[in-house]
Amino acid sequence: MASITIRNLNDDIKQRLRVRAAEHGRSMEEEVRDILRRVMGDGAPPRNLAAAIRARIAPFGGVEIDLPGREPMREPPSFGKRRA
Repeated sequence: MASITIRNLNDDIKQRLRVRAAEHGRSMEEEVRDILRRVMGDGAPPRNLAAAIRARIAPFGGVEIDLPGREPMREPPSFGKRRA
């Protein structure tokens, strides 16, 4: 297993981490491991952007968007001949 050292950690954050660890009945080191496991998840990237967005808003019931109707494309400009 790997080790990590965190330098220049804000004293307030360290104190809050110490309190949080005590509330959960574990060491600060184990508390940090738990936080990292939860934040990093299983490490699998989302399937695609649309799926990630859908998963993010699903707990709120989703979003309905009214899409405007499609219109025919205009004629492309002609660059071949000059008009006099």
